[in-house]
Amino acid sequence: MHTSPATAPIPSWTVGGVTVHRIDEAALPPATGPWLLPDATPEVVTAQDWLHPHFAGQDGILHIDSHSFAFLVNGLRVLVDTGIGNGKERANPAWHNLRTGFLERLTAAGFPPDSVDLVILTHLHADHVGWNTRQVNGEWVPTFPNARYLTSRAEREFWTTYDMEEAREQMFRDSVIPVEQAGLLSTVDVPHTGAEISPGLRMIPTPGHTPGHVAVELTSQGKTALISGDCVHHPVQLAHPAIGACVDIDPLQSETTRRELLGSLAGTDTLLLGTHFAPPTAGHVLAHADAYRLEPVPAS
Repeated sequence: MHTSPATAPIPSWTVGGVTVHRIDEAALPPATGPWLLPDATPEVVTAQDWLHPHFAGQDGILHIDSHSFAFLVNGLRVLVDTGIGNGKERANPAWHNLRTGFLERLTAAGFPPDSVDLVILTHLHADHVGWNTRQVNGEWVPTFPNARYLTSRAEREFWTTYDMEEAREQMFRDSVIPVEQAGLLSTVDVPHTGAEISPGLRMIPTPGHTPGHVAVELTSQGKTALISGDCVHHPVQLAHPAIGACVDIDPLQSETTRRELLGSLAGTDTLLLGTHFAPPTAGHVLAHADAYRLEPVPAS
């Protein structure tokens, strides 16, 4: 799998007084789109001219990435989602036993693992929790030993009673339970109005993809950004909010969430940062035809 070199410049955006860094992990293979968003057919994709060239090829194949976001807000060094991780045994071949320079890029952005104060997990899927841990002497240990890891209470409680297949149990064994056993994972009640984690930093409930899924809102000096997690996987869903992911736990709720979220962002100066959006990754939501489109905001 192609990954960007660890020495590449770290893309970033300014939100008021905060700089948000994109920490690249991997570009996902072309087969990801048809599997993940089966209703985003080449015909549907190519009908949206604005998706090309950044978010889709002329052949209608979606461009999808795995990355995290890191920023410093009110003295807290924050990482939102932790990607797929290295050396993890995964059923998805695109995620299996990766060897990327993610930690080197995170360090180059000014966030060496020991310095991270807070890890926010939008939800507990394998491609969002992988760097929670790394292997040391054959054991999975927390990658960010001085951080508090946060997810919503509804999210963690859902998975405690879910009948997991072996692949998901493996992910919990290597990437969630070691953090819990180290006493680093906390859960947060996230009401419909959201939960303030720190001044200018909020978890916003965006259920559907998973029951406790959250987006992360960052506000500084009158400017706002929203990190999507998986309530929006790809910009094609702005044009067609009814397009859902094959792994949505509650597809109807996921669509409702997406429509409400996009409606709230449209025409505002809130910067939408897509957790799986290919570069340029960020943009403003604009009303377009009967739905929306993304006006890209390139990284600096």
